Amino acid sequence: MPVQIFSNEFTVLSASKLAQWATIPPAIAGDVMNRQNVMAGRISPLSQGMTIAGQARTVSVLAGDNAALHEVIGRLRQKEVLVIDAANYDDRAVWGGILNTRAKLRNISGVVLDGAARDAAEMREMGLPVFLSALSPAGPHKGWGGSIDDRISCGGVVVMPGDIILGDDDGVTVVPLARADVVLEASLARLAYEAEILEKLATGADMSGLFPSPELEIMS
Repeated sequence: MPVQIFSNEFTVLSASKLAQWATIPPAIAGDVMNRQNVMAGRISPLSQGMTIAGQARTVSVLAGDNAALHEVIGRLRQKEVLVIDAANYDDRAVWGGILNTRAKLRNISGVVLDGAARDAAEMREMGLPVFLSALSPAGPHKGWGGSIDDRISCGGVVVMPGDIILGDDDGVTVVPLARADVVLEASLARLAYEAEILEKLATGADMSGLFPSPELEIMS
């Protein structure tokens, strides 16, 4: 089956704007989007401390097939994030050391994979941020098809080319590009608000009225 390639042009954010996004934790962005657009907990970093902030390029592959991934590598631009819908199939790796090396040479910001990878130790040494749902030593098939630059689902969240991908130790959040300015402004305000709360807590201020209290039933 052929790999389908879609035409989905998007506005490329400036380096200064991406630098702003790099200061926004996924949890904060998720909070200001009504705690939605947050990927499932199975999507986690290969190593603690890995972070991602960049615009998505999307790939969908059939279970255990990585032909589309080999094709997309040469199409990636610097600082982009490769987001892969591998159907959360964890019995056969579609990503590994060779693809990771090729991606790192493209100077992308990272990889998010809803599926399995292998060569974990090798990839950790490379330092390219990789978020994934599973590891498996079983190698991939090729030739079943797939799609590039189409709407996909990754970690239970819809991702379109150009959407902003944020990742850290907590996991991954997707910010739709169409809402980027509003979400960024709200996220910066949220960070300032939380910093103020922490400062007041550190100085012993009474914050008891800030958080809602549950109805209590005293038992004897």
